[in-house]
Amino acid sequence: MPRLFLPLNILIDLLFGEETGTYFIDATTIKACHNKRRYKNKVFKGLAKSSKSSMGFFYGFKLHLIINEKGEIIALKMTKGNVDDRTPVPDLTKHLTGKMYADKGYIKQNLFLNLYDRGLKMVHGIKKNMDNKLMDLKKKMMLRKRYLIETVFDYLKNKMNLEHTRHRSPINAFVHIVSTLVVYCLKKTKPSIKHDFDMGSFSGLIPN
Repeated sequence: MPRLFLPLNILIDLLFGEETGTYFIDATTIKACHNKRRYKNKVFKGLAKSSKSSMGFFYGFKLHLIINEKGEIIALKMTKGNVDDRTPVPDLTKHLTGKMYADKGYIKQNLFLNLYDRGLKMVHGIKKNMDNKLMDLKKKMMLRKRYLIETVFDYLKNKMNLEHTRHRSPINAFVHIVSTLVVYCLKKTKPSIKHDFDMGSFSGLIPN
């Protein structure tokens, strides 16, 4: 398995999807073991880190993913579990232009401006302590379609066994993750959405 790591990384890079100008970004946890056994875990010692997600505390890594509206993977990156979701965004998006839809965890003014300056507009909701802003209807509808990337994560974990805690070496664990993503890229049918909305008389702005 260790000898497959480099070929699989090259292969998945060749299998990345079409840059359509419409993207969704999110991160999901990859647990190395149950959180209660993190101090006894020797396989990922020095690699995995403890952190907290919306589902609670975990010990392991994060998979950062960008997909298009067809469900195709555009970019990905693995980090330690304690890395901020916003940190890998500049590297993941350096070749992308258009619009990228994200959750509130990606709100950061400098990040938004840096991406905007190179042609990528990040669209996200607002936090309770932020001023309300106007957003055109199409962006509002697309932001609600952000569940697509969560569906992809759910499919990878529950249907393709992306995450499990039975690994006996780090390199084998990463080979397993990359090979799972390769198989997903090769699938002919993927979770997808259609966004050719008929705007009609709804071309105005609505509150966010």
